[in-house]
Amino acid sequence: MRLLTSSTNLIEDLKKINIYRSEDLIEYLPYRYDSFYYTDEDELLDKMRVVVLGKLVSNPRSSSKGKLNTITFHFVSNKGKFYSCIVFNRPYLMGILDLDSEFTIVGTFCLSNHQINVSSLKKGKIDSVNALKPIYHLPSSVSQSTYLNLVKRTFERIDELVGEVIPSYLKDKYHLLSHKEAIKMVHFPLKSEDISKGLRTLKFEECLEYCFKNRIIRQQNKKLVKVVNKEIDTKLINQFILNLEYKLTRDQIIAIREIVLDLKDKSVMYRLLQGDVGTGKTIVGIITLYANYLRGKQGVLLAPTDSLARQHYENVNKELSKYNIKTCLLIGDMKQKEKQEIKSLISEGKIDVIVGTHAVFSESVNYSSLGLAIIDEQHRFGVNQRNMLASKGDDVDLLLMSATPIPRTLALSIYGDLDVSSLTMYPSARREVITKVVDFDSEKILSLLQYGIENNRQVFVVCPKISCGEQKSSEEIYDKFKPLFQEKIALLHGKMPNEVKIEILDKFKKNEISILVSTTIVELGIDIKNACGMIIYSANSFGLSSLHQLRGRVGRDGQKAYCLLVDHFDEEKEGERLKFLETCSNGLEIAEEDMKRRGPGDFIGIQQSGFPSFNSLNIVSDFKMFEVARSEVSYMFTNLLEPSVNKYYYYCINKIKKDEVVTLLD
Repeated sequence: MRLLTSSTNLIEDLKKINIYRSEDLIEYLPYRYDSFYYTDEDELLDKMRVVVLGKLVSNPRSSSKGKLNTITFHFVSNKGKFYSCIVFNRPYLMGILDLDSEFTIVGTFCLSNHQINVSSLKKGKIDSVNALKPIYHLPSSVSQSTYLNLVKRTFERIDELVGEVIPSYLKDKYHLLSHKEAIKMVHFPLKSEDISKGLRTLKFEECLEYCFKNRIIRQQNKKLVKVVNKEIDTKLINQFILNLEYKLTRDQIIAIREIVLDLKDKSVMYRLLQGDVGTGKTIVGIITLYANYLRGKQGVLLAPTDSLARQHYENVNKELSKYNIKTCLLIGDMKQKEKQEIKSLISEGKIDVIVGTHAVFSESVNYSSLGLAIIDEQHRFGVNQRNMLASKGDDVDLLLMSATPIPRTLALSIYGDLDVSSLTMYPSARREVITKVVDFDSEKILSLLQYGIENNRQVFVVCPKISCGEQKSSEEIYDKFKPLFQEKIALLHGKMPNEVKIEILDKFKKNEISILVSTTIVELGIDIKNACGMIIYSANSFGLSSLHQLRGRVGRDGQKAYCLLVDHFDEEKEGERLKFLETCSNGLEIAEEDMKRRGPGDFIGIQQSGFPSFNSLNIVSDFKMFEVARSEVSYMFTNLLEPSVNKYYYYCINKIKKDEVVTLLD
């Protein structure tokens, strides 16, 4: 391991993207490339990205209006084509533009007026060696050129940093490059083929390691054997289901059967329950807690936020209190005396079901007989946190729940260490939520807010953060609408005191507040049946799956509801991504589309998605590679004594330990 050596500010900035060592630096890949290969000007299309070389044939003119500055000039390419050019908000270019020099212009071509909207301008001709420029996701304080120069300096001593790990017979079998060659091609491609060649090797390496580690974890899980002291009476579970106010779907019945068989089995359960918004994961979790109670064990339901924990507690207590099952809520912001009393009751075995946040696995919480842990929105908890909770009892069964559905075959590859149960059916009629992509100034925004109030219904208004620079902040939006709606509107965000958040949510649930402006804390855990509208500002900063989950907060009473995705779009493709949600309400299709649109190394939306983050892989387009890697891993596990395979086995064991430590630190 070699720590980075550079300026203190740069090192601190790189830590924001988890780069601490030189190894991290070279493994952090570009998410896209700017191409500076010159365009064939005989085949120009409207809105096409173009790169042309030529000279100015008119003196540039600069004008300003408010905050907007424009530079205009006429340009003739070396191929004799004439263009009008416009540049926005880069007045400094006036200092380099002249009539004598050649310039390379990059921009978007408008066919109607033969104009180029210039996005980049460079003096002189760009040679083919520099025609592909890697672009990285970086903090705003780190320029692309600074980062690329740092990568170049690191490559001067790359032999010390990059070692070959993958067994040599696999490199020969699949004609793979060395790791060093692959990394270098991706960072410094001489032609576009270099990128695909380098990524092919890096993707296979990542696939193999991921599948191999999953196989190790699954083997470790299956070795854990629990003591079954009391059988579960399935007749009582059937009666519990019959006593519900609604009928379960076939998918829910199948999932419950799979889970109960796991609970009765001597091997510890490691199962993922996945399903779209509204497919009924919560009631499956509650029935699982009941089944666990029938075998005389305590159960825990863990949620990532206080609001979701409170929501779950209300639902759990409502269903289980009918059977004299003792439940409690345990979250971090409770008064110390109250928490201590609850912890004492838990350790004495006087509480059967505990619902809470991360507080449920703190060191001071001791269980008398923990048998089951259910973790909702499982991707928001690290591997080590799951292990800490499971270690609170003797071989605790683990059920993970996720609202981001993916195809079962894909789930088996991504969650190879887990058994998978999927919910695809809806307990009631599918909600009708009309979705529209609109601009910040759209009249539809105010119309939806007024519609909610006039019909005694409610509207969510969601912003990415409390305050976020150019993006619309929750405080800014609240201040805009407060004069219009007075006491009918409220602001909610995570930095508010907890008692204030609880009070605001309570008023919203009672319909004393019609409009709730908030950050994404409403994504999880707020169940308002009366909500008819969801307005999401700066929508392009969210992943599609996350937007779909937010949309799932409305229309829960079966009536028509509306979702507005609000943003400003500089390019057509930005609006096109969101418009997919106008016509698609299937969470499975949305999740697939979300994954397809991710480029290599593109981490945008990963935290919201529920999927593991990969450095170079695209989960959907590289699925075949997953299948190949899984097949190779099966062969490798039957040949662990072979030296290169054995070496790889211990390499993966060490990586698993390292991943757990990093998760714990995070």
